Formats: sequence, structure tokens, C-alpha cells
Amino acid sequence: MAWTNPYYDPASAHHTPHGFRNPEPDTRGAGDLQRWRRERKEAGLPRPPRDGYEAFSHRWWQRAAFDGVDDAAWWLGHASMLVRRGGIAVLTDPVLGRRASPLSFAGPRRRTAAPVDVAGLPPIDVVAISHNHYDHLDTATVKSIARRFPEAVFVVPLGLKPWFARHGIDNVRELDWWGETSIGGATFTFVPARHWSARTLWNRNRSLWGGWVMEKDGFRFWFAGDTGYSERLAEIGERVGTIHLAALPIGAYSPRWFMRGQHVDPDEAVRLHREVGCERSVAIHWGAFELADDALDEPPRLLGEALAAAGLTADDFMLLNIGGRIAL
Repeated sequence: MAWTNPYYDPASAHHTPHGFRNPEPDTRGAGDLQRWRRERKEAGLPRPPRDGYEAFSHRWWQRAAFDGVDDAAWWLGHASMLVRRGGIAVLTDPVLGRRASPLSFAGPRRRTAAPVDVAGLPPIDVVAISHNHYDHLDTATVKSIARRFPEAVFVVPLGLKPWFARHGIDNVRELDWWGETSIGGATFTFVPARHWSARTLWNRNRSLWGGWVMEKDGFRFWFAGDTGYSERLAEIGERVGTIHLAALPIGAYSPRWFMRGQHVDPDEAVRLHREVGCERSVAIHWGAFELADDALDEPPRLLGEALAAAGLTADDFMLLNIGGRIAL
């Protein structure tokens, strides 16, 4: 018997009776995944950073330090951001393990070390999950956080709460696009993204994907999660207001014929920064795992070129070290 979506809402364009979908057309066809895997193997992609992995890590890594109580944000590698604002600490897509994989011996392995482990994290109030891919939802990391911070609230996409229940985590709130919830005086809004979901071969798009906007004391932080470019995303700024800090992905975009519908490239990330109305952005989703054909050191170089072409500066769209911190 075919699986039926228990959350199905016929009034929502991103719902289907059997799961969820992007409103935008799918850019990939049958056989494209096999073609991409074959072509990248033949071409020996991805290539190492220009100066090698050790030099890359030395250039872009530092141990995270959480001293003080001032408002600040840290990039902890890949899509993991820690934002502390007005006494509330929010952690996005925490993945601190060695691999982005269900297996300990196979799958994408971390090329730059995590800048902190769970034991070294400061108190966490909210964990925001964008979707269920292994490079964004790591079982061991999430379970460790839930044990260490039992009062932490996990905010997750529609359809993902049962996964947390199976792992003994009950302090979970799941939302549809544009749904809101309040925690610790902050408002969290689940906003659209152009992506997809799956953790096995049998549950593709059975849970939703998206980003999160946190608003606290007039400050708005947008965590975009994983997304391809879409003009529809400008609606985020139109509906929630000015974004004071955004975490926007810039990596895992190559080849464009295969990745365009699910991952923005640096040029498109800059375009989103402007179209959504972001005062400042931090580049995420690069430098840790080799998930596509782009080399680890290519996204920051292309981001610099895109910023120059757009008349923006490195202060508008920032490249932090993994483990780096900015004041809010």
C-alpha cells in the first residue's frame, strides 16, 4: 500500500497526498544521479584545495570560544551556526561528527575538524533543524545535545517529529512553511526553501525542508538551510521584515546542471542576500564536507568575485573561519 501523507493540505502548493514538493519545477531527471556519479569519478572530482587539505584547514579553522555573555554568532562548520541574542542561544543543524553519513566507515568525511564538541558547547535553548539529510541532521550529535541540555526545544519541519520521538527526544515542535512558535521571548518562523528530503531510499520527501527566522527584541536572524535559488524566497523578507543577519549556503553547487535546483552557488547566494533584504550575511555550507564537484577552496574565491560584481564588500557577506565569531 502506498504511503499517504498524514499532513496533506490540499490548499498548500508544497503538499501532495504522498509527501511534499517544491513549487518550482524539478531540474533533475531519471538517470541524472548516476550520470553525475559517473562523470565525477571519471574526472577525479572533487579536487583537493589548491594548497592541500592541511594548509586549507590551517587557513580556515580555529577552535570556537564562547566566553562572555554578549550577543554574538559563531560558525561551527557546514550548516551549524550558534546565535546568542537577548539571553537565548540557538543552534542550527548541529553536525559535529566525523562523517555526514548513517555509517561510521563510509560516506562524506569531514575534511576540517569540528571546532567544538557537544561537551564544549555553551547552554543551548533552541535547536533549529532545516531538513533530514545526514549533513544537517546527525543522530549522534542531536542525541548528545538532548542529553546535555534536556530543556532545549527542537524546532523541526513538518513530518520530522516522529524521527525525534523514535530517538527518545520529545521536546519538539514541528511546523509547516510560515508556521510560528514562541520560545524564551523569541519567535521562530519556518520559511520556505527549494530543496528535498530523504534519509533512506524509501522516504523521499516525506518530511518537509526549509529555513528558520528567529526574531528577538527586534533582531532577525535567517538560517536558510539548504536551498536552490528561487525568486519566491524574496517573500521571506517581504513577510518578516529586514533580516539583520543571515546564514546563507555557498558550497556544494557543482555541476550546475545537477545541483542548480537544490544548492545555490556563490553568485546566487549574493543575489538572495540582496533580494531578501539582508543587512549582513555569513557564508555557510562549505569547507567541511566534499558533497559535490567544487573544491573546498572554490566557494570563498567565487564569493569574493560575486560580491565585487554586486558592489558589496566582505563586511556585507562575511567569510568566517570554522569556529569564528562575530559580535551582534
